[in-house]
Amino acid sequence: MTIKLLVIGKTDSTQLEQLIAVYQKRLGYYINFKMEVIPDLKKTKNLSQEQQKNKEGALILKQLVSTDTLILLDEGGKQFSSIDFSGYLQKKMNSGLKQLVFVIGGPYGFSDMVYKAASGKISLSKMTFSHQMVRLFMVEQLYRAFTILKNEPYHHQ
Repeated sequence: MTIKLLVIGKTDSTQLEQLIAVYQKRLGYYINFKMEVIPDLKKTKNLSQEQQKNKEGALILKQLVSTDTLILLDEGGKQFSSIDFSGYLQKKMNSGLKQLVFVIGGPYGFSDMVYKAASGKISLSKMTFSHQMVRLFMVEQLYRAFTILKNEPYHHQ
């Protein structure tokens, strides 16, 4: 199985990019992982929030193939402990999925078409985080989940 993290816009913090790269490299020991950046929309000043969500949604859906399983990082999604998240990933791997795609949306969330295409939603917290920080948190949690599955000493109960 491959895990892909789709994100909207570049990270403007080199410190965050460096930390994300550390966890991406670590993840590579466990699973085929890739993070793909969908460029920020241009000229959004004259677009409504709904129009911006729809344009971003079309770009997200364009990145998918029919066999992908799409999971949205969404404040209304299911929350997991790190151990439960590792179990969730194990079930996805056992099900024979080819590619599991997690998506971090733009500043206004997801369009209706993206919600309809999704197989599920996950929330990292009830708190609001910047989309750039969520990238780091998600990559770290994926790494943590695999260390839990392999009984490695990264996660402490």
